[in-house]
This record gives sequence, structure tokens and C-alpha cells, in this order.
Amino acid sequence: MSVATLLLLADGRFPAGGHAHSGGVEAAVRAGRVQDAASLEEFCRSRLHTAGLTSAALASAAAAGHDPLALDEAADARTPSPALRRTARRLGRQLMRAARATWPDPELDALAAARPKGAHQPVVLGLVARSAGLGPLEAAHAAAYESVGGAATAAVRLLGLDPLDATAVLARLAAETDEVARRAEAASSKAVEDLPAASAPLLEITAEQHATWSVRLFAS
Repeated sequence: MSVATLLLLADGRFPAGGHAHSGGVEAAVRAGRVQDAASLEEFCRSRLHTAGLTSAALASAAAAGHDPLALDEAADARTPSPALRRTARRLGRQLMRAARATWPDPELDALAAARPKGAHQPVVLGLVARSAGLGPLEAAHAAAYESVGGAATAAVRLLGLDPLDATAVLARLAAETDEVARRAEAASSKAVEDLPAASAPLLEITAEQHATWSVRLFAS
């Protein structure tokens, strides 16, 4: 396993389109649920242990060699919100585009052909990790970190939050992020239907509301 490869894949500057999405923070800020570093930390913790765990398990399973099409169907079943399904597929398509240029692999080509409008981003992430020589645990780490890292970065832009405070939030969540990744990796050896399906209903509801806004800073 290459640590440098994992860092590259998890880097927010990797051209996978994540910078345009808030992970639900924009709607939470408008509703007053995220106002400062403390409330951002609670938001990120909740997201990590629900949507983050589910995404990390899907990514880990893809890296472990599970059928990506079956995993894509499982991701659909775990995403009730049509807006979030569209977002996941757009992000998956963008990640696939970047990954095929960076780590060319027949498995990536096959999934891109089977899902021309994009597979769910966590599934693509796991398959990309596999193509880059990473294992299920590394894929889970990348997905778990992404579930909170993007939200923290978005909060800086939305609230004018001190970047040092946002970074401190991620640091305080580091041990929990590692634990979520380990739980996801442990689950990746199970059948696809038995993968975690932790739900975050408020994220689903607010994603639908956010999609109707005529003025917004982030795509989702």
C-alpha cells in the first residue's frame, strides 16, 4: 500500500468535483443548526457515523472486489433522496473521469461503460482505490475522511469560519474517523445486502429542499 497514493486520492485538490458540494452543511447553516465550530463538530460527527459509515463500507467492499454493479444498486437502496442519488452519480462520474486518466484500469473502463451517467461515488472511490493499488481499509479511510472533510471546508466558506477552527474539528474527529474506517473494512467481507445502511433522514430531507433553492453557493 502506498501512503502517497492514499494521500493523493483523499486530497481535496484531486479533480473529482467534491469542492462544489457541501455535504449538507449549506442547508444546515441556513436552518441554524450549524453556526460555529462546536455545532460544525456535532454535524460532522453525526454525518461520519451515518452517511460516512455507509459510504466507507461501500468503498471498502468495492476495493475488496465485490461486484461494483451490485454495490451501485445497494447504494441506490441506501439513498432515499433523489437529489442525493443524482449528486452521488455526478460525483462518481467526475471521479471516474479523473481516475481513468490517473490510474488506467480495465475495471474502471467496464464500470464507466456500464454506468455512463455515473455510478455512486463511494463505489467508484473503492474501485479507484483498488486500481491504484490500495486495499479495502485504505478505501474506507478515504471515504470516511471525505464525509467530514468536505463539510468542514464548506463551513469555512459559508460561515467565514476560521480555517484553523475547522481543521481543529477534523483533528478532534480523527480517532472516530479511523474507527469508522475500521468498522467499514470489517463489514466489507460480508454479502452486499449485509453492508451497513446507517441512515441520516435529516440529510435526505434537507437535500431535497436544497435542490429547489434558486440561489445557493454549493451544488448540494
